[in-house]
Amino acid sequence: MRSSKFCLHPAGDTPSSCRLFDAIVSHCIPVIVSDQIELPYEDEIDYSQFSIFFSVKEALKPGYMVDQLRLFPKERWIEMWKQLRTISHHYEFQYPPKKEDAVDMLWRQVKHKVPRVKLAVHRNRRLKIPDWWGRRR
Repeated sequence: MRSSKFCLHPAGDTPSSCRLFDAIVSHCIPVIVSDQIELPYEDEIDYSQFSIFFSVKEALKPGYMVDQLRLFPKERWIEMWKQLRTISHHYEFQYPPKKEDAVDMLWRQVKHKVPRVKLAVHRNRRLKIPDWWGRRR
């Protein structure tokens, strides 16, 4: 990966994969193939600054992705590569954990998601009231 310019990250059967972390830490531009992928730390990190995205439909066209990557401007690739170097520490696991490393970032994500999950649970309970409108007829 370290010697590759682009690293393919196809959608899998799980929302997360070590392939993406490995590519970023190796400073290899991720080529993400997915229509609706949930990326780690996406609310804090702009993946468009260092990743290339293709839809599943585009990926299924024979030769399309390879042609697009061959035409990719070298200057833009260098910008993305430099950006990767500045954010890659967020994807590295340390022991003991350090500020802004993968463990710290993951806990921050959990902290941000907990209120949304609690809200969803409360809303779900609120909507489980028996249908008293139907009984009034």
